[in-house]
Amino acid sequence: MNIETDPSPQPSPSGVESIIEAATPAVPSSPAPAARTKPAQTVLAVLGTIAFLYFARPVVLPIVLACVAGMTLKPLIRWLSYCHIPPALSAVIVLCLLGVAASIGFFQVGRPALSWMNEAPQHMTALRQRVQKIFPRIARFSQAAAAVNNLGATEEEQKKQPTVELKDSRGTNALINWTGSLLAGMGETLVVLYLLLASGDLFLQKLVRVMPTLHDKKRAVEISHEIQENISKYLFSVSLISIGLGAVVGAGLYLMGVPNAAMWGMLVAVLNFVPYFGPVAGITLLATVGLLTFDTLWTAFLPAAWYLLLHLLEANVITPLLLGRRFTLNPVVIFVSLIFWTWLWGVPGALLSVPILVSVKVICDHVPSLASINELLAN
Repeated sequence: MNIETDPSPQPSPSGVESIIEAATPAVPSSPAPAARTKPAQTVLAVLGTIAFLYFARPVVLPIVLACVAGMTLKPLIRWLSYCHIPPALSAVIVLCLLGVAASIGFFQVGRPALSWMNEAPQHMTALRQRVQKIFPRIARFSQAAAAVNNLGATEEEQKKQPTVELKDSRGTNALINWTGSLLAGMGETLVVLYLLLASGDLFLQKLVRVMPTLHDKKRAVEISHEIQENISKYLFSVSLISIGLGAVVGAGLYLMGVPNAAMWGMLVAVLNFVPYFGPVAGITLLATVGLLTFDTLWTAFLPAAWYLLLHLLEANVITPLLLGRRFTLNPVVIFVSLIFWTWLWGVPGALLSVPILVSVKVICDHVPSLASINELLAN
């Protein structure tokens, strides 16, 4: 996936001036000579920031998620404001529509997904039997390994059936704690998102107010507008592409006779938001579903092959055609960013890796002292 921000589009002068005029003018002051930062101090600052983001994840992650979602939904709020709807009411309307869409998706797709997860042990047993049937050599190898394990055992020990002892472990408590943390994080994200959408440009006006010079005020407004524009267009385009990809994949699986085709299509659409790792996970899942559904080898891998073909078409033709050269970043940087944010914040970090990288690229485009970083990020 290639993503790049385009530094050319700038907010209209009237928009910049209106925000600057709305903020209280600050008295220009001559900046004091900045002290040179030593490399050791820079390294310590970076490590300290990473440690803070890791340990403060329960607090920072909902805020970052809300900020990215707010930038994506800002155009809808502006469009509703043209219809003379106040921002507070517009935020309620947008969040209610999102809640209704999420509820419909959960009840239509979540129920078969939960049922499939509850039957996971039976699926694993059937998968092992199917693999042994399709690949007889694997079955013979397993039998040979079992025979080696039974060497030296008496006849009674070999006939003795293994007993399974169930113990009350900490798994249930961990699941309850994880669910509670997830619900709390979602609640915090929704509250912060509502406040960001309902406040309009208030936060940007506060940011402009603390800037010392008029040049810094204009640059802050330009950076904010460009980050919002790029993230909104990127996520909106990727959402349309992912929905279309999931619909076509689900339709193909339905024609093949794969059970719960809509669920797998929805899962493919969600995984498409994660570069590199998402398609690999989708191919693996569909290969497993194919082995559980079909008897012959070539039909078993047909669902995974269908998804792989569509993904190659989407990644090499459709996405570059829709996004163009407006979004091109170094693929190595994208991959490293994906690994870093996934390690730092898990699955939400994987979803946020590209928007965060886009924001960093926009800032580097407007700050001359970050030109070296900008050159590293560019493709």
